[in-house]
Amino acid sequence: MNKSERINRAFEAAKEEYARIGVDVEAAMDQLDMFPISLHCWQADDVGGFETPDAVLSGGGIQATGNYPGKARNIPEHRMDIEKSMDLIPGKQRLNLHASYGDFQGEKVDRDQIEAKHFQGWIDWAKELGIGMDFNCTTFSHPKAADDMTISHKDKGIRDFWIEHIKRCRSISAEMGKQLGSPTIHNIWIQDGSKDIPVDRYTHRAILKESLDEILSEKFSTDHMKDAVEAKLFGIGLEAMTVGNAEFYLGYAVANQILICLDSGHYHPTEQVADKISSALLFVPELLLHVTRAIRWDSDHVVTLNDDTLLIAQEIVRCNALDRVHMGLDFFDASINRIGAYVVGTRASQQAMLFALLEPGKMLLEYEENEQLFERLAMLELLKTKPFGAVWDYYCMKNDVPVAQDFITEIQQYEKEVLSKRSS
Repeated sequence: MNKSERINRAFEAAKEEYARIGVDVEAAMDQLDMFPISLHCWQADDVGGFETPDAVLSGGGIQATGNYPGKARNIPEHRMDIEKSMDLIPGKQRLNLHASYGDFQGEKVDRDQIEAKHFQGWIDWAKELGIGMDFNCTTFSHPKAADDMTISHKDKGIRDFWIEHIKRCRSISAEMGKQLGSPTIHNIWIQDGSKDIPVDRYTHRAILKESLDEILSEKFSTDHMKDAVEAKLFGIGLEAMTVGNAEFYLGYAVANQILICLDSGHYHPTEQVADKISSALLFVPELLLHVTRAIRWDSDHVVTLNDDTLLIAQEIVRCNALDRVHMGLDFFDASINRIGAYVVGTRASQQAMLFALLEPGKMLLEYEENEQLFERLAMLELLKTKPFGAVWDYYCMKNDVPVAQDFITEIQQYEKEVLSKRSS
């Protein structure tokens, strides 16, 4: 019996096993096909960007650790690595790009001068691949962000510089979405904060609100671009206060009916981001999730199929919100093969979603509403031993990507043939 026959046989048995508890496996896979995951550009080059040759962006709470050989050094290498990663991942993906990754052709273009033309190459590339794109303003690692304040700065000159930058990023996002036929989510995350306890938090937050109001004053069609704002508890060097904390941005998103971005590494380690999803969905039109694996704090490790990731996926499915929640990844591990990090992290996120889609939702809800809590608990535990792996392997084969551990060999070969030939 060859591999495909073994996979098909295991899948048919799994499909029958799930059908016994009322789960349509084929329908679950179809739903997963409609839930793209946005790959973050910064994993491929350790948050370097292409503003200058050999750029290394850091500061503002941003730090990639490790020096594994073979990182992307330019845009062609970066795109090559993203394409290789996507070739090893089933389902649909998007690309999430930071403004510092523009194609500036060796010209020095300050961030308040960027235009859509600097990203046309990315748009054309995405069009060729048939994928959508998301976008982020880049407010860190810049002389005008040296004291870790940007659009909440009390200095109007500095503030205006960053307001102009983000305005331009929104316009670029709208052009991306228009050309690609899929709305680009523009996410506003700023590092603004203080290393030690500030006396005046209120004024900085009042300024931030005023700046955001100005930034969002220009309206774009949501067919082309959607706005999101992202909170953070703290960053490296910003331990005492971040201006845009959870309360600020949730209030702002609700008041302005834009997306709130929930990053699974931006809260206290004992908080469950999954628990926030149903609450936020009652008050904002859509959610953006940045999925990462925080060890201790916001360390942005590669996503794994752990309890936190599973709970996030289950909450999306249980809220019937696949069309209102957008999932992007946000980790940057420079200590391991970067393509391997992409593939492991994206597959884990997809596995979590598939596991959640294979729940007998109607049965579990009936147990809960009938106060059959033992039965609910028992079924949730039994699901952990259902033949989920057989369904996942079939889904990978169906999408013509490596099954089980086969992607490891592919990445090792790519490292031997491509990555190892790149000088540091």
